[in-house]
Amino acid sequence: MLKGSDCMELAKVTTKGQITIPKSIRELLDLKEGSKIIFIQKGKDIVIQNSAMLALEKIQKSFDGESERLGLETEDDVVEMIKEFRKNRKRD
Repeated sequence: MLKGSDCMELAKVTTKGQITIPKSIRELLDLKEGSKIIFIQKGKDIVIQNSAMLALEKIQKSFDGESERLGLETEDDVVEMIKEFRKNRKRD
């Protein structure tokens, strides 16, 4: 049974194994011409994701807790850290 925000679309597989991703799904995944998608198996289900978005999510997850570790509390702290990094890089 589908939940309120879930959607269902139908696509036909060609003899070459190709499908056209329905427009509503392309929009949901923010897929443009040339976008790459990834197929993820979860049990007996297959999940389709925009590979760029998946990569971004993994990068964001890898930064979890870094602001606390570095003592960054505000956007100004981040800007100051970048300025300091650039200044030190010029010296090297």
